[in-house]
Amino acid sequence: MMLKCIAVDDEQLALDLLVDNVSQVPFLQLVGTARNAMEVLRLLQETPVDLVFLDIQMPGLSGMQLAASLKGKTGVIFLTAYDHYALESYNVHAIDYLVKPVPFDRFLEACMKALDLFKTRAATPGTIAGAAGTAGSGAGAGAGGGSMGGADDPRYLFVNVEYNIVKIAVDDVLMIEGYKDYVKIHLHSTKRPVITRMSMKHLEEKLAPFDFLRVHKSYIVSLQRVESIHKSFVKIGELEIPVSEHYKEMLMDRVNRNNIL
Repeated sequence: MMLKCIAVDDEQLALDLLVDNVSQVPFLQLVGTARNAMEVLRLLQETPVDLVFLDIQMPGLSGMQLAASLKGKTGVIFLTAYDHYALESYNVHAIDYLVKPVPFDRFLEACMKALDLFKTRAATPGTIAGAAGTAGSGAGAGAGGGSMGGADDPRYLFVNVEYNIVKIAVDDVLMIEGYKDYVKIHLHSTKRPVITRMSMKHLEEKLAPFDFLRVHKSYIVSLQRVESIHKSFVKIGELEIPVSEHYKEMLMDRVNRNNIL
């Protein structure tokens, strides 16, 4: 999958560096550059793109105001010299927030996150377009933007994926991999994981009644899907999930409850 993108910065040196970084990422196709928000809007009218790499402090309309005006139609990755806009970036559903100077490995990580999100959106049928604003309200979203189904549908998890709400069968979940500000949900039915902005703690609490267990600060597993337990990891199919010493006792306690020997 190729992602069409625009690079935006009001400083030419910063823009040149951004263009150079984009050129090194094989799945990015740069279709234009801009020095201010109005140039971006003109470019978008001519050529819709998937992704905008966007500075925040620019003359006229700011990058944050521009992102809000896009209303989720285009993915946004912010690159800025200031860290105090990070919280506000969540409100405009930014894919990532990078503070300059940005090491290339961190830039690539943000691009990979964008690619994963677009792949997930393309591969996930039956999503509810434009519903991210609805899902973002209420206590559940404050903890990470996901909720369990109601009493009539208790074994489903509803999560925000990019700008949609996706329904996931709990029984389909193999394991969850946690990152700084999002989680990757691995499923039995597809090789492509579902990526959503949510805390591990929130998801751990929601899945606990369904025989899920945290085995590492970055991993939650479905005990029903665990095929074997080793000294420092568990296996689910071809996946080897590390088990940390901190969580090992809880894992073995659950195993011993079901040990018939």
